[in-house]
Amino acid sequence: MSKIMKNSALKKYYIFFVGEELPQPEAHLVQSTNAANGAANLGYSTVLVYPEKGVKAINLANLARPFQPRKTPTELIKYYNLHDKLKVAPLPMPWPIDHFRSKFTDSNTIASKYYLPFHILPNTKLVHSRNWNFVKAAIKNGVPAIYEHHHHEDKPFEPEIVKNPLLQIAVTVVDTIRESMIKNGMPPEKVITLHNGFNRLFMERQPEKAAKWRQKLLQDESQKLVVYAGALQQFKGIDVLIEVANEMPNVQFVCAGGKPAEVEYYQQLVKEKQVHNIRFLGYILHNDLASLLQAADVLAHPHCSGKAATFTSPLKLFDYLASGTPIVSTEIPSLVKFQDTQAIAAWCEPDNPNKFAECLKRVLETHPRKIEGYPDSINFVKQFSWENRAAKILSYVDESLLPQLIV
Repeated sequence: MSKIMKNSALKKYYIFFVGEELPQPEAHLVQSTNAANGAANLGYSTVLVYPEKGVKAINLANLARPFQPRKTPTELIKYYNLHDKLKVAPLPMPWPIDHFRSKFTDSNTIASKYYLPFHILPNTKLVHSRNWNFVKAAIKNGVPAIYEHHHHEDKPFEPEIVKNPLLQIAVTVVDTIRESMIKNGMPPEKVITLHNGFNRLFMERQPEKAAKWRQKLLQDESQKLVVYAGALQQFKGIDVLIEVANEMPNVQFVCAGGKPAEVEYYQQLVKEKQVHNIRFLGYILHNDLASLLQAADVLAHPHCSGKAATFTSPLKLFDYLASGTPIVSTEIPSLVKFQDTQAIAAWCEPDNPNKFAECLKRVLETHPRKIEGYPDSINFVKQFSWENRAAKILSYVDESLLPQLIV
């Protein structure tokens, strides 16, 4: 075998790089891990790469050979509901990395300037990341890349990178961000809008686990359960939901998600406001979240208007739809395209607790809970699987640059 053929045979991996330690409950980490999982499920040699700190990072053998793709640890599989085809390669980041504020001790700089060119690239066919520095480093080192960008930024893109043929495609989730990327120098033909996906676990019916949630959360069998899952921030409509709960004292409201400090803040707020029928459960593993969504009578999506409403991606909405539970959602720009579907039971104007309460009351009457879920939403969401999304993205990649398929 010639040296060139041998080198190209070595280059087999589809690398997904995340610049933060895993696992953490952030929505963008749920998105990145599931995107990698979808590519792995299509049969590509996919490796999720992320920094690893603490005691494990001091292992000398790992420092000598830092890029070692291996089976995904059970903790990550459970946390993000991943499958067994995906491999991981945690990059050791021992002290003093990230302990001092300096460009030279920053884990992202070390990943891009040291680990990538010397350890990862020899085996890499394609890079995929939301980390612009990592994408840039891949291209500068002659490796094709896919860039994901999900938030508004006013920073211009470097022309020598965006015009480089190795930048295969940039992906965003809503048209408003696509427009701002083009304004910042991204060539229009290189940026596509593509929704996030839903996790297949949310479609599997779990009647026993759902019944246990209802037992645990409701005072009696006749009480109704409204569930919100997602970040605990004001723009997500949590304050609106508290007002709604106050207007509907006989319904139990439950919020899943949020960081410990946010959970504490809202628990204190409802105490002060004396709203007794809303509970904050904190972060729920995806393993348990699917059955909680199926346990609800209605799922609430009370997102407020404002800048965030123009780029909020329907990541959580798709998990809602996959559960088959009726949904009440506010009309925000990023969800407008779903308004002509039967999949969402009711829409109402944002920032208005009275209107949201009216919608909820109406849907609770018109949509009795079905253990098997409502087929409209389940069938509608099937098109948005992570696997379909990964296949669409890779259809923009030059065939000769595609990573290896595992036979």
